[in-house]
Amino acid sequence: MKRSTERILTTHTGSLPRPADLVEMIQARENGETSNDSAFYARVKTAVAEIVAKQIEVGVDIVSDGEMGKPSFASYVKDRIAGFSGENPEPRVFTDRAEFPEWNASHTPNSPALFVRPMCTGPLSWTDKAAVQVDIDNFHAALDGADNEDAFIPSASLGIISEIMNNRHYPSEKVYLYALADVMKEEYQAIAQAGLVLQIDAPDAAMGRHSQFGFQTLAEFRAALAQRIEALNHALEGIPQEQIRFHLCWGNYEGPHHHDVPLRDIVDLVLQVNAGAYSLEAANPRHEHEWRVWEDIKLPDGKVLIPGVIDTTTHFIEHPELVAQRIVRIAQLVGKENVIAGTDCGFSTSAGVPRVDTDIMWAKFRTLAEGAKLATKDLW
Repeated sequence: MKRSTERILTTHTGSLPRPADLVEMIQARENGETSNDSAFYARVKTAVAEIVAKQIEVGVDIVSDGEMGKPSFASYVKDRIAGFSGENPEPRVFTDRAEFPEWNASHTPNSPALFVRPMCTGPLSWTDKAAVQVDIDNFHAALDGADNEDAFIPSASLGIISEIMNNRHYPSEKVYLYALADVMKEEYQAIAQAGLVLQIDAPDAAMGRHSQFGFQTLAEFRAALAQRIEALNHALEGIPQEQIRFHLCWGNYEGPHHHDVPLRDIVDLVLQVNAGAYSLEAANPRHEHEWRVWEDIKLPDGKVLIPGVIDTTTHFIEHPELVAQRIVRIAQLVGKENVIAGTDCGFSTSAGVPRVDTDIMWAKFRTLAEGAKLATKDLW
């Protein structure tokens, strides 16, 4: 994992908008419609090449494959692992959204990819282990000759899989998590063994407090999170920490968020994840103030912080000077070499549901790069 040893490096959280024609292909596959697999895989490969080139063009140093071929950042596992079936009849409840039902009804994204929520109804095993190798091969092809500093592929956390695809088979949640660990570790290892940085996408580590655990106590949520982290560390065994990024968020949607768990209430558990870097929201109005947590909490030696300095749910294009301020104040607390400037979350965590207009998104990336340059001048 590259560090900001000479200048502030830039990155993001992984998911980016898929081209319109690819979205149509993904949604057709999600709907069980007849699709041309060879045309789909060919389009995914060209889309990865296009998205990598565009990231570099706008100033992103540490790039991803954009998750071009995935229906969403987490639900893709149902297509690779046996044991999931049916559809969960219980709605996902977010306590902040539930308090404003009229607003919620008019601000709920409508995407087939977003709402596919099968359940775990049988033993888990790989049915398409080759899929991650396809991701890797497409990414390596796109990176060949590219002028980037580093590269990462996101993979779903055990916790978010268990939250979206509830257990109806294993005798306990702990047993389910370890079953997930035993299969997902092969995807995790494949990404790392390919020489890429592995990003664990774990919105459940924060968002779970006001969704799955919204009507339970903080202590109960912390106990569940601790169990998930224990299982995740089991799945990550053997992978060097410096090849692992851990991303958490409070839900990638523009909404009230007034029930979000404070970072201070979970940061001790988050830092127990065996990762070399921690990516978290730090730009939106609900969490920007939490940079001060690092006045009291010491970032462990050798670790990297990837604060979001660009919001991913609104069309405001941040001013470069504001981006620089956000970077500098955290760098002064944890060390400039330990900061990589990132985004709060992904810009299109589900295919066909971009949070921000694509052209505006690229403008935001350009201001991220400009802000990082200004911060570099202040810090070096």
